[in-house]
Amino acid sequence: MESGFEEYWAIDHPLGPFELFGGAHLIALAVVAAVSIVMFAYGERLSSRSRRRVRYGFAAVLVVNEALWHLWALLTDQYTIQRMLPLHLCSAMVWFSAVVLLVNARRLFGVIYFLGIAGAVQALITPDAGLYGFPHFRFVQTMISHSGVFLAGVYVVAVEGYRPTLRTALYVLAGLNVYAAVVGVINWQLGSNYLFVSGKPDSASLLDAMPEWPWYIPILEVFAVVLLVGLWLPFRRSGDPTPHLIHDGG
Repeated sequence: MESGFEEYWAIDHPLGPFELFGGAHLIALAVVAAVSIVMFAYGERLSSRSRRRVRYGFAAVLVVNEALWHLWALLTDQYTIQRMLPLHLCSAMVWFSAVVLLVNARRLFGVIYFLGIAGAVQALITPDAGLYGFPHFRFVQTMISHSGVFLAGVYVVAVEGYRPTLRTALYVLAGLNVYAAVVGVINWQLGSNYLFVSGKPDSASLLDAMPEWPWYIPILEVFAVVLLVGLWLPFRRSGDPTPHLIHDGG
């Protein structure tokens, strides 16, 4: 058995398995909800300089957290091309969100909002933390990663004043389908299962309630449409034809 810090990092750890909707999981979800509420309550009061610092902070947390996961996989001999390429939606959104926030690419805020929130919701509810429970590194890293992607989506509307449009939602949906098709070809070549378009994940997920592959894919398509439109509906009266912001971005 490992001792000290090593037990929080080791593959063969004594910390117990991940417990779905256990105490640690529920606390993590509560923290995400609380931070979201605070951003909506106070976000638009921030100055341009403060918003810039928050953007940079978000980007730094996303990148460092993801880099640590890759380091952990390397040091524990779990790094494989079939598993560690940033092709899953949340992994891709980590890097995409970090870059967009760093350069303040306003016209791409819609992608962060729609895919950041839509992609991270399922991952937060049923995280792929494997057998690692709190406070193992993988539990903490997984929750930070998915929470960061989700909160980046909240940030662009609550703090930067982005207002999504239906047209942007449809563009994002079309882009997601193209991305899924490309990833499907990559899976075929590598024998991987990125985006889970080649089969259900081994860990618990919403896909467990759906038919087997490939019949769950059309259901996911409908689910994506409903979710993206649902994310647009709260802003249907405030969105303008182009993805401009209320603020100047700072």
